[in-house]
Amino acid sequence: MLINTDLHVHSYFSMASSKDMTINNIAPQAKLKGLQLMGTGDGFHLSWLNTIEESATYSGDGIYSKKSCDFVLTAEVEAKNRIHHLFILPNIEIAREISEKLPSKNKNIDGRPRVDMNGQEIMDLARDYGCLVGPAHAFTPWTGMYKTYSSIYDCYQGKPDFLELGLSADSNMADRVKELQNIPFLTNSDAHSPWPHRLGREFNKIEMEDVSFTSLRKGIKNNRIKANYGLIADLGKYHLTACTKCYQLIEPFFAKENKMKCSCGGIIKKGVDFRISEIADWDNPNHPIYRPPYNYLMPLAEIISMTYNKGVTTKTVQKIWKNLINEFNNEIDVLIKIPLSKIDEIDKKIAIAIKSFRDKSIHITPGGGGKYGEISLNNPNKEFKAKKRDQLTLDNFKN
Repeated sequence: MLINTDLHVHSYFSMASSKDMTINNIAPQAKLKGLQLMGTGDGFHLSWLNTIEESATYSGDGIYSKKSCDFVLTAEVEAKNRIHHLFILPNIEIAREISEKLPSKNKNIDGRPRVDMNGQEIMDLARDYGCLVGPAHAFTPWTGMYKTYSSIYDCYQGKPDFLELGLSADSNMADRVKELQNIPFLTNSDAHSPWPHRLGREFNKIEMEDVSFTSLRKGIKNNRIKANYGLIADLGKYHLTACTKCYQLIEPFFAKENKMKCSCGGIIKKGVDFRISEIADWDNPNHPIYRPPYNYLMPLAEIISMTYNKGVTTKTVQKIWKNLINEFNNEIDVLIKIPLSKIDEIDKKIAIAIKSFRDKSIHITPGGGGKYGEISLNNPNKEFKAKKRDQLTLDNFKN
């Protein structure tokens, strides 16, 4: 069976997360999105574990079920060098045991505990309890593993179970790095709110024998990930090197010459695109035979918002979104499966917009410095080649 799964989210116990991030809200919204298996997030927060037990029914082998949605225990940990690691856990009992062992002062406060452990210690702990573990959003400049290390093996002193690409990277970028040839890639939303324009904005299609932790483990470790779905990497808010204050894109070499300080006084963050170029072994992607396709998509509400120039939460956008979901059951089917002729019967403009994603005929202005990129359907580009915002050079800097 093929399962759509988003394995990295956060509960309302995490900083900057919506108070609506509860099991009772995530479950029905995941169904509307088209996701069958969700990560719980925050699996080392004891109050959240209690909430999961109270809100969901244990179905066996690590699965907790609520309203036609299944959950598996997941957690993100911030370790040494502010590197984030993603755990996939066998069950709540093990989650509680690991939580008790974590040397963290904030684990009962924040859903993402901070620990004074290195990557090897993190992986050893995961192995001791039969968990899966790998770097979360591995290339991002604030908390990604590759911001500190040039090799994943220097971080873990061994091979992790997976690597999470993050919103600013895709398989074409990551498969320029030779050492990642035998490591599965995951794409997850890192959602902090349960609504479908956040939940499952990146997800995985995995072949599983049944919905269970054991089957998920086999699916990841035995290369049964059949597709990764995610944002066009250019849209990621850290895709290109840019100032975190004025968001001006800046040529990386000039940024380094100026010690990563912008002329506006802001801090420049190295983009994922440039970081990968620094550690890449190849100029072009070299996909291993088992690597699944990476399919680009965008949340349906955001496509509607862009098409009608209305906010995502406005009545106009929500009405069109609900009409499409009522007709076709879930958002993922609308985005990748339903014939365009059927969508055209509901809304011609949205059919054209979705077609632009399916045949890759859109125009992109890349993101950077913490600002998401932008899309226009009015200037099609058949190869997803981004039109860069103007970049500052060394001559623009005033010391």
